[in-house]
Amino acid sequence: MRFITANLNGIRSAATKGFFDWLEQQQADAVGVQEVKAQTDVVQGTFDQAGDLQGHFHYAEKKGYSGVGLYVKETPSDIITGVGVDEFDQEGRWIEKRFDKPGRKLSLISCYFPSGSSGEERQEVKFRFLDMLYPHLLALKAEREFILVADVNIAHKEIDLKNWKGNLKNSGFLPEERAWMTKLLDDGGLVDVFRTLNDRAEQYTWWSNRGQAWAKNVGWRLDYHLATPGVAALARREAIYLAQRFSDHAPLTVDYDLKL
Repeated sequence: MRFITANLNGIRSAATKGFFDWLEQQQADAVGVQEVKAQTDVVQGTFDQAGDLQGHFHYAEKKGYSGVGLYVKETPSDIITGVGVDEFDQEGRWIEKRFDKPGRKLSLISCYFPSGSSGEERQEVKFRFLDMLYPHLLALKAEREFILVADVNIAHKEIDLKNWKGNLKNSGFLPEERAWMTKLLDDGGLVDVFRTLNDRAEQYTWWSNRGQAWAKNVGWRLDYHLATPGVAALARREAIYLAQRFSDHAPLTVDYDLKL
């Protein structure tokens, strides 16, 4: 199973830059997208299918904002949109497809964590989201295997961003955010799949639009596959696609020794 995650920074914008043309060549079984920045009137009939992949979405109520999608080749046994908390569900941050059969419960999830970089108020929203999500993920883990692909908006360790010393007080690398991620992986028992396959430095998935960050590779690793240990152990290959730019993020692909 090839599972790709990509923050599109606008599905229309990414499409004009060739994202769906590229996707057709990838032979993906599942694709999670974040920051769709569109609603059903734009997506339906235009972006809700990608080759033989069928997409379902969780849209933000606010026009041109947030929103996530999940394209999968196989037909799911169930589709869940939202986490059941109005504050976050109004922003379109969670879509989950379940592929359950006798002896196996498995979910694929596309999720978009809030950014706190625009100011204190949004940082508080981000902290509330993290507080809500931790028990939500642990409850899910207690009953099923899952792979959650997401723009987490957190660089976990110093290796995960170029200029870590200059970002210790900035959203995305705050001590509290990094501690949350450590707790999720250590106490919560989830796995940062990419890092099980690639422990090298300078593996970034997002670059600021300021100060020639892309040209100088001054990046952050903000996009993740987070999985329960059983499916994480089936990960075989990873790739960050850098040859074309569809967004300020790069697509991240992981291949799993797994069939839906």
